[in-house]
Amino acid sequence: MKLQWKTKSFEDLSPQELYDILKLRSNIFVVEQNCVFLDMDDKDNLSFHLFGTFDDKIVAYSRLLNSGISFDNASIGRVVVDANYRDRKLGHDLMRKSISGIKVCFGESKITIGAQLYLKKFYESHGFIQTGEMYLEDDIPHIEMKKT
Repeated sequence: MKLQWKTKSFEDLSPQELYDILKLRSNIFVVEQNCVFLDMDDKDNLSFHLFGTFDDKIVAYSRLLNSGISFDNASIGRVVVDANYRDRKLGHDLMRKSISGIKVCFGESKITIGAQLYLKKFYESHGFIQTGEMYLEDDIPHIEMKKT
């Protein structure tokens, strides 16, 4: 399965792309994870948006943030793969593209993330190490992780 990957600034997203991104994020972070929270946190307009499409449907997405927005370092957030496509290991492609995107968009190599605890091994496989204690964000265990 080959995805078509795009990275766009907030201003360059079409209304349909923005709608599809927000719908995917809501489907996973609000509905699937049964977590009531406001996904739109005033960082989308400061971010680059990396997404992979298959048959004109966005099935993988992450948000790329410059240093000083979420953490002192650049950051990758809202990492998500459509539930119907997770058996294809697209998350690994998404993370490789996200790490590369941080370098291309911001010229940065140091990355900090707030990772859901259950995904620790996944992020470790991409060079991240745990740098903080477990904390709850929207009642979901998270840890800070960094890649240098």
